Amino acid sequence: MALSTVINRRTGKDVVAAAQVSDVRISQDGTVRLAVALSAQDDPAIVRDVRQAVARVAGVNDVAIDIEDPAQRAGGAQRALPVMDDRPAAPRASVPAPEKYPHLGRIVAVSSGKGGVGKSTVAVNVAVSLAQQGLRVGLMDADVYGPNLPRMLGLDGAPLVEREKIVPHRAYGVKAISLGLLIERDQPAIWRGPIVMKIVTQFLRDVAWGTLDYLIVDMPPGTGDAQLSLVQATQVSTALIVTTPQLVSTGDALRGAKMFMRVGVPVLGVVENMSWFECPHCGKPSAIFGAGGGQQLAEELELPLLAQIPLYPPLLKGGDEGRPVVAVDGASSAARALAALANAVHESLGAPAGR
Repeated sequence: MALSTVINRRTGKDVVAAAQVSDVRISQDGTVRLAVALSAQDDPAIVRDVRQAVARVAGVNDVAIDIEDPAQRAGGAQRALPVMDDRPAAPRASVPAPEKYPHLGRIVAVSSGKGGVGKSTVAVNVAVSLAQQGLRVGLMDADVYGPNLPRMLGLDGAPLVEREKIVPHRAYGVKAISLGLLIERDQPAIWRGPIVMKIVTQFLRDVAWGTLDYLIVDMPPGTGDAQLSLVQATQVSTALIVTTPQLVSTGDALRGAKMFMRVGVPVLGVVENMSWFECPHCGKPSAIFGAGGGQQLAEELELPLLAQIPLYPPLLKGGDEGRPVVAVDGASSAARALAALANAVHESLGAPAGR
């Protein structure tokens, strides 16, 4: 049985022998639903391992897991739900090691705790800025629920397939792939974890990237399936955490950074977007979204504040028109801040050996 390979390191038993799995139901469309009993002392990653083990079974198209408290199942007192702490995840024999893709170079995840902070804008402009330095750069849109990179790069049309490989589009010297190029503009992505995992893995494995120095990955907001899928599928070199100065944004960004730390991905630093609005007439900055949030987050995480990017209307317009600001308005303060961020990434990571 597939679930007998999932070991609870606290008890040393597999989840079947420990009676942690119950109520297994299989529908005609290949959906498996089951309950997992998880105590406060158990590693929450057991749920991920169970999902992966079931998803690997032939004929399974989706997996739905209900979390149960063992105390409630036994009729005991209610306990608090388990939470993730800051300790590194212990290696588990049941989880395959992430695959290495040396031809993809340094893999940089651009992430945020919440939407609307300019994460995709940062990812696009960092990628284009690195390409302007003569580096070989790929840009992968892992935001399967809101794939905006085609619009931001001015791309359209489904990519070609040659020799069973997807040929990425090119724009501003960057190779790019996005689910937005493969589905209709109004098609909602109503997908659960296993399908998200397959998309992320396919974009890494089945795209004709060639040899890259950097693969910039634009992540969706939050700390969900796409983030876990990426770090399980390959070795991520580092992550950039994007926030705005607002405390509501930095609070979510803190959780996003902790997620990467929890799964062993080093976080390079914090990027504060929309730091201030620069008056086009007098040049005076106005902190319309507050001030100091990015610096406060960086200090709490003990990481550097890598960039403060001003709110610049042509930057927003360029995103809508497929014209990245670093390519079309390089002298602007926003473009200079983004170019400096790209330089900081390159100086910190460097190109792979042999470049």
